[in-house]
Amino acid sequence: MALSEMAQNDEHSNGSVAVIGAGVVGLCCALEAQRKGYQVTLFDRDEVGLGASFGNAGYLATELIEPLSNPQTLRSALSLWLNPKGPLFLPLQYLTRIIPWLFRFVGASAIETLQRSRKGLIQLNREAIAAWQRCLTDIDATEQIIKSGYLLVWESADKIEAARQHQAWLRDNSIDAELVQGERLAQLEPELAKTVSHALFFPDACRVREPYLLCTRLFSAFIERGGVFIQQSVTQVRPSGRQVTVFTEPQDYRYDTAMICAGAWSKTLLSDMGINVPLEAERGYHLTIPEAGFMLRHTIGSAERRFVMGPLESGLRVVGMTELGGLKLHPFKQRFDVLRYHSRQLLPGLNTPELEVSEWMGHRPTLPDSLPVIDQHPQHPQILFAFGNQHLGLTQAAVTAELTLKLLQKEVSMIDMSLFKVNRF
Repeated sequence: MALSEMAQNDEHSNGSVAVIGAGVVGLCCALEAQRKGYQVTLFDRDEVGLGASFGNAGYLATELIEPLSNPQTLRSALSLWLNPKGPLFLPLQYLTRIIPWLFRFVGASAIETLQRSRKGLIQLNREAIAAWQRCLTDIDATEQIIKSGYLLVWESADKIEAARQHQAWLRDNSIDAELVQGERLAQLEPELAKTVSHALFFPDACRVREPYLLCTRLFSAFIERGGVFIQQSVTQVRPSGRQVTVFTEPQDYRYDTAMICAGAWSKTLLSDMGINVPLEAERGYHLTIPEAGFMLRHTIGSAERRFVMGPLESGLRVVGMTELGGLKLHPFKQRFDVLRYHSRQLLPGLNTPELEVSEWMGHRPTLPDSLPVIDQHPQHPQILFAFGNQHLGLTQAAVTAELTLKLLQKEVSMIDMSLFKVNRF
């Protein structure tokens, strides 16, 4: 194969960088590298923003600071799995492959690991919105984020003590939420007044206008600033002296630095470098209902049904399901049916057969301790990693990019970067 020399740096450049993965994390990393003076090439086998970044709820979930592996989740896991309308699915044809990962997941609930993971999530999420504001201000796109507020809702009146306990726990972690009922709840969300008993309202919560449009806006700024996009599947990333060779099927390329931001597909690229990470593809499902966007004013999370829905420019987005099924299985129709059921129970206005509904399934990159990898290769510091943000990829994308560039430039961070090491497992 021919080797293309991409490290032709002019006197104003800090060097050449390849970013593998054009989801929202990769796009933020590419833009941040440009801001720091690097020549950047972005790789993805698909068009920009069509992976997990496309299908999320658009909500910047900074209040989600509890790792997925915790005692409460483990106590309820079996009942959730056995419930045909529950939020957790483990396809039988993938069960034997997922068992080793499940053991690691259970182990991550140990007190010391749980506290470490919670610390990491708190540190990332506290900086997430400010990092997004810096990123979008720089490209004149601050309109992409809306201060919308968020409601975590309960339908059962006898669960009000659970809401109060959660509110107190959030307060202990410096997160404000208002307990709302009755007239106040109806004022916030008229369409939920008949189905919801009470809710926690997060007035400062933000969302993006539309996840895919955000990605295309980031990409446009990247191209306008001289970035290069190569739509090819990267088969291998290999250190070459002090540089890095990026292998694709038609051609190979050489850079000074490479950043692996390939989401659920990052595991194979690391494995080829001798690094094994317990990264699993958690499959998420969504529905988009174009004509129903007006029904809700805020993003809504159901504490009992465990799914999220909210208004986007494309319509009402309904997101849920945790399905540990790998990268190759086809979507399961019954998962979409479960989302239809729960959304119609919570929002009866959706019980209209004429409503057009689109379906989507994508892959979240999930590690057992709920923390991403933000690190450099232990032996080859010219290769950096930024992946594994599980349900918080959109939330943490901008701050992940800032931290990755700090590593590259050997700058000190106020965040404890030891929490996100690639060799922590």
